[in-house]
Amino acid sequence: MQKIRAQLDAQHIIDLEAQYVVHTYPRPPFVLTHGEGVYLYDSAGNAYLDFVAGIAVNALGYGDAELTAVISEQAGQLIHVSNLYHTAPQAELAARLCERSFADRVFFNNSGSEANETAIKFARKWARANHGEGKTQIVAFSSAFHGRTTGALALTPREKYQAPFRPLLPGAVIAPFNDAEAAAQVIGPETCAVIVEPLQGEGGIHEAAPEFLRALRALCDEHGAALIFDEVQCGVGRTGTLWAHEPSGVTPDIMTLAKPLAGGLPIGAALVTGAIADVIHPGDHGSTFAGGPLVCRAAGVVLDRIAQPQFLARVAELGAYFKARLEALDSPLITDVRGRGLMLGIELTIPATDVVEAGYAHGLLLVNAGPNVLRFVPPLIIEKAHVDELIEKLNRILSTMEKQA
Repeated sequence: MQKIRAQLDAQHIIDLEAQYVVHTYPRPPFVLTHGEGVYLYDSAGNAYLDFVAGIAVNALGYGDAELTAVISEQAGQLIHVSNLYHTAPQAELAARLCERSFADRVFFNNSGSEANETAIKFARKWARANHGEGKTQIVAFSSAFHGRTTGALALTPREKYQAPFRPLLPGAVIAPFNDAEAAAQVIGPETCAVIVEPLQGEGGIHEAAPEFLRALRALCDEHGAALIFDEVQCGVGRTGTLWAHEPSGVTPDIMTLAKPLAGGLPIGAALVTGAIADVIHPGDHGSTFAGGPLVCRAAGVVLDRIAQPQFLARVAELGAYFKARLEALDSPLITDVRGRGLMLGIELTIPATDVVEAGYAHGLLLVNAGPNVLRFVPPLIIEKAHVDELIEKLNRILSTMEKQA
């Protein structure tokens, strides 16, 4: 009786969503109610091993004791006061981020798209202040994803996303990813910024070659352009280093962060050099909610935990183990395995959404990255046993689909 009631309640929620929520997300026919560790549970009591983590957000999994306690404590003190006033959590988080990166200043946002909009504005203001009018071009790359807001969308070269909303931000130029010679053809005196993901997420889990990032740094220096690293998805420990660009040895002028930074609460951040920050003045940009005390206090906990060398080493170790297990899968449906740390993908000969949908019946939460890439971005606290469980179930799913092909 209790299970039937839960199912009825779930259907009520699904019906409410269908009637009252704008339909931009296809969702499976169950309602999630709670989580523990790396598992989520629906209203009928079914458990799902989560290799989505809220799209690379829930880095510490579900029900983390320290994070929950800090959020509860801060909620009892201050949740929001706006950016008209000083609060300790915001200042302390900014200091933590700068001390652990190249940056001298931070501007807080509420999401990754907002962080990239900030980067666009700051780069254009910096270029105007230092080089005068007309230096407004922004170069991005094929398969990039920088967000769905109007400016960021212009830098996200996917026809399906862009076509209904044109005209978009002018001055966007798209070059082939990982092609330094092609980049050199479009980066010039009119370029104010170059934006790139060190490891592309939504575009299919493609890693920027270190020599490509070094070439972009040199081109930006040559032409007086700002180099922006979008680490919204690949940053904050996801790849086994705190910042995904670290192995390249390249330093950006701006870095954007978001997804995992506050463990599930909405936050974004644009980290900038002093040279960028110096041209930004009161009134140039703003946000009512960004950098609030609740979300910044939570982000401080997440950053401190993930930045520990032993935590990062463990992510790198688990990532290598996971990648090896994916590479060992003997399926003709898999054409490539790629990625770094706990941001991995397998390219398939079939639609990735078919595997995502099949996963629900096996107690798996999976997500695609484009039409044919299955993406794995689990909580950073997974164990080898969770990888083994995923591999065993994924192997069964692929074997069944192979027979049906």
